[in-house]
Order: sequence, then structure tokens, then C-alpha cells
Amino acid sequence: MSRISVDTVKHVAHLARLAITEQEAEKLSKQLDAILMFAEQLNELDTENIEPTSHVLDMKNVMREDVAAKGLPIEEVLKNAPDHKEGQIRVPAILE
Repeated sequence: MSRISVDTVKHVAHLARLAITEQEAEKLSKQLDAILMFAEQLNELDTENIEPTSHVLDMKNVMREDVAAKGLPIEEVLKNAPDHKEGQIRVPAILE
């Protein structure tokens, strides 16, 4: 017998405002039961000496240090601006 009944699937679908057919409810019931069985198998594993990880690969921080550096000269930046005035880039107004 399935641990997730068709009625439970229908109830959760109703709470999530999902319209499912009777066939979909039966299929989902079987799929969710299979997921629970797999999770139970994982609970049987001995993980006593296993260090917790956030990723399966040994990843290191690959970003560079956040160091302040001198930016482009204002003349260089304003060369690409379609409209500018007094060293500021002008953009269309969005508020009235």
C-alpha cells in the first residue's frame, strides 16, 4: 500500500491551486511513494564519520580579492554616454 494516498495528493493539489485529473493523482501518488522509499534507503546509510558538505566537488572560492582600484577617467566614460551634462550621464525622467 502506498504511503501517499490519492486523496492526499488531491488535497495538496487543491492547496496549491492545481487542477489534476484522477489519473494524474494516481501517477503522482506512486511517484511520491517511490521518492519516500528512496529517502528511507538513504536514512539507512551510516554517515557517522562523513563530514557535511555543501557541494559534491571540493570547490574553493575562485573570486579575486575585493580591492579598490582607480576607475576610468570621466572623459573616457562620457564618450559612450548618449547624453551628458556637467560630468553626469543624463537619462530620461521616469517620474512626473
